[in-house]
Amino acid sequence: MALIVQKYGGSSVADADSIKRVAKRIAEAKRAGDSVVVVVSAMGDTTDELIDLAQQMTPLPPSREMDILLTAGERISMSLLAMAISSLGVDAQSFTGQQAGVITDSVHGRARIIDVTPGRIQQAVEGGAVAIVAGFQGVTQSTNDVTTLGRGGSDTTAVALAAALGADVCEIYTDVDGVFTADPRIVPTARKIDRISYDEMLEMAASGAKVLMLRCVEYARRYAVPVHVRSSFSAHTGTLVTDATEEVEGAPMEQPIIAGVAHDRSEAKITIVDVPDVPGKAARIFEVVAGSGVNLDMIVQNVSVASTGRTDISFTLPAADGAAATAALTEHQPDIGFGSLQYDDTIGKLSLIGAGMKSHPGVSARLFAALSDAGINIEMISTSEIRISVVTRADQLDEAVRAVHTAFDLDSADGQAVVYGGSGR
Repeated sequence: MALIVQKYGGSSVADADSIKRVAKRIAEAKRAGDSVVVVVSAMGDTTDELIDLAQQMTPLPPSREMDILLTAGERISMSLLAMAISSLGVDAQSFTGQQAGVITDSVHGRARIIDVTPGRIQQAVEGGAVAIVAGFQGVTQSTNDVTTLGRGGSDTTAVALAAALGADVCEIYTDVDGVFTADPRIVPTARKIDRISYDEMLEMAASGAKVLMLRCVEYARRYAVPVHVRSSFSAHTGTLVTDATEEVEGAPMEQPIIAGVAHDRSEAKITIVDVPDVPGKAARIFEVVAGSGVNLDMIVQNVSVASTGRTDISFTLPAADGAAATAALTEHQPDIGFGSLQYDDTIGKLSLIGAGMKSHPGVSARLFAALSDAGINIEMISTSEIRISVVTRADQLDEAVRAVHTAFDLDSADGQAVVYGGSGR
């Protein structure tokens, strides 16, 4: 008998029929002899609808009240799913994040889990029930205020519970059959990946792949939780995210050169023009940006112009943080001494990921040749040991993804990938 933690995204529980279908799957797993803990997201677009309602009240709703409001979506899902499972003759009990023992810091809207004490969940499972947990939420250690974990927080809830419970596997159910070599909505011929390492999945998640969230994969790697990405709309085997050093049927895991192509439209670019090219100026710029609570991605500094002794520094960041970063830099323009700021939110980022590329020369040349042949200009380049990222124009991003995917022979010969829902989550 295995202990399985399952997570169902919003598209999997979008309406009553979907919830009933999920309940049937859970009941079948329970009747097969497994112990089952389920983490559930809000139904469909419920979270977006609640955000819209809040903004009709005030353009800047208090973060504490927003967390209380948004956690209502998951509470609705968990109780309805528990009812549906009970109607099939299987005992089910629902729990909020607080009841499940998910303890977080006090940062409303993007809290981080600091501990999980799943005593009530263990009691429910030991009593023969399916435990249904509201994802995306927890409670602060000091004040017992409700917190939310940010978008994709239900994935993190599921992996954290799996780690705390010592589960055999954490199954993340989405509206696609697993992790693909590219987004199947853009590349219909994308191939499903049967097995991928934590490191590769981390790079893909950080580079824009929406099927798993970055923090979820970080947590899984830290606690060695095997993650099985599957579709709630089919019975197909999905993608296993695990340690690359593990063996499969006695043979070392085969490591392809390239795992996939990810893309991201959510970033913007800031260029700081005419920065004095002297020691300490770059440090001061990034101190100011960090002080505004903004995380940066790619950074490029041009060679200074000899006649002026000045240079340009460009970096990418989440577009949602663009206003905060530009405001902070503008405030400190006099002491930094730069000339002007340029803000561009019409960029797209393409990333080529694969643990095999570190031992195979020519990957970069092949990537750049594919983009050149497609007539796509590169504005910025960033690399890691297993990733190459480039910034292009946003309106050329889809074409770039398809061109690179084909250039690295990632297209499937088995027909088009199936997207059962519409969100990829």
